[in-house]
Amino acid sequence: MRLGLLTAPFPSTPLTEVADWAAGNGYEMLEVACWPSDAGATRRYAGICHIDVDDLSETRASEITGDLASRGITISGLGYYPNPLHPDDEHRRAVLDHLAKVIDAAPKLGVGVVNTFIGADQHRTQAENWEEARRVWPDIVARARAAGVRIGIENCPMVFSHDEWPSGHNLAYSPAIWRTMFEEFDETLGLNFDPSHLVWQMIDIEAAIEEFGERFYHFHAKDLEIDQAGLYEHGIMSAGIGWQVPRLPGLGDIDWQRVFSGLYRVGYDGVICVEHEDRAFEGDDDLIKRGFLIARDVLSPWIK
Repeated sequence: MRLGLLTAPFPSTPLTEVADWAAGNGYEMLEVACWPSDAGATRRYAGICHIDVDDLSETRASEITGDLASRGITISGLGYYPNPLHPDDEHRRAVLDHLAKVIDAAPKLGVGVVNTFIGADQHRTQAENWEEARRVWPDIVARARAAGVRIGIENCPMVFSHDEWPSGHNLAYSPAIWRTMFEEFDETLGLNFDPSHLVWQMIDIEAAIEEFGERFYHFHAKDLEIDQAGLYEHGIMSAGIGWQVPRLPGLGDIDWQRVFSGLYRVGYDGVICVEHEDRAFEGDDDLIKRGFLIARDVLSPWIK
């Protein structure tokens, strides 16, 4: 395994500077945020562009990877996390067009994984969203297969308010739907597995690793703290709103020793990529970097 980080918390810092800092502080890999260059932030950590994939030439791609290599950094994956099943046709078309560009850019950069969401329409049931996914996703999977790229679906429910459950904006949040996805699509499609999203759903992390570990193509290291007072106040029917708190690894409720034990048992040997969404370490680059250092110190003892 190798330690990496997602570049999204550094929206205004050039990729070369992120790479220099990461390499100088124990990180070997970057998951590079690849939103459209003119997207703008529609939610926290969205809309960040550290590699512009529009018309990315082979020459430019080689320059980027060569420069990163000279700094001791390789790319673990390209990250673009929109909603490919968005109910607005124009929005969805733009998302799918850019996702295709990210997939096409990956082999030019020597990157084997593109990370994204499968998407959902919050106003539809899970069953209805899955039927729409069966219509939309075969073309995406075929494009990735032809490019020699695997797709890592992150398992975040993408629920931001009480009225967005059960579909949220990403239907692939539970073992039941992962099993259905993998029965429908070949090994081109797997998971960018994030254990933090299982904590507040009360899903057994170790059981999920054991069952689905062979389809882990990328791994997001993020923790989650259950705010017991918030849970008492709002209850589980609130879908986590008001009591699920994203934290850096080691500052939440995940037992990382048991997580790594599970990963080693299933033979996972990919990146352990820190996804920093801890509000206690936001606001400026120094705080963000301090957060990444905490995560490094917590995770590195198990990364061999």
